[in-house]
Amino acid sequence: MKTHVLKGSKQEIVASLARINGEVREAIVFVEDTAQGAPGTRTPDTEDIFAEMRPFMVNVPDVDDSPETVYSRTEGE
Repeated sequence: MKTHVLKGSKQEIVASLARINGEVREAIVFVEDTAQGAPGTRTPDTEDIFAEMRPFMVNVPDVDDSPETVYSRTEGE
């Protein structure tokens, strides 16, 4: 079984799907909410996958969260 990722408008996806040889048994469709705006417009959080978690996040400006600090042993470890 082969997988295909089809991107574009509805018409482009349908046309690409129709050109695939063989039996198509499943499809996964991602539909964007129309409340976000007109097609093609982006809101500031459109690409932000953490937007819904932002109210639960802690913002501490003076914390060193570099990989060297995070993965180094602290005193007593």
